[in-house]
Amino acid sequence: MLEPLTKAGPDTVRVGVLEVIDYQYAGRRDIDISISQPEFTSVCPKTGLPDFGTIIIQYRPKDKIIELKSLKYYLLQYRNVGIFYEHVVNRILDDLVAAVQPRWMKLTGEFTARGGIATRVVAAYEE
Repeated sequence: MLEPLTKAGPDTVRVGVLEVIDYQYAGRRDIDISISQPEFTSVCPKTGLPDFGTIIIQYRPKDKIIELKSLKYYLLQYRNVGIFYEHVVNRILDDLVAAVQPRWMKLTGEFTARGGIATRVVAAYEE
């Protein structure tokens, strides 16, 4: 059996790169924010082959919003991380909820077909 080509584990992802900004309209107006990252990559932990997909983040902020450049750098860290689809979606959701503390958040991972099977994973948080 071939050894996996995986270069990094999930523990290498640094959550500290995520920055938040005060939401100036907190308490006055609810908004829903949708962010799409159509070039998300990670690595299959079994084979080391690259996985490609789109990460869609939807949330309603309470007091904070995510700073987008920091989100980009956070997501780029997964490029060489060996992690299953279901785990990466939950991990990203947990990290973003901890950083932003939103009223609600939904994270969807739509992963490109491999071997004829496309996968869509959805995880949600509600205050």
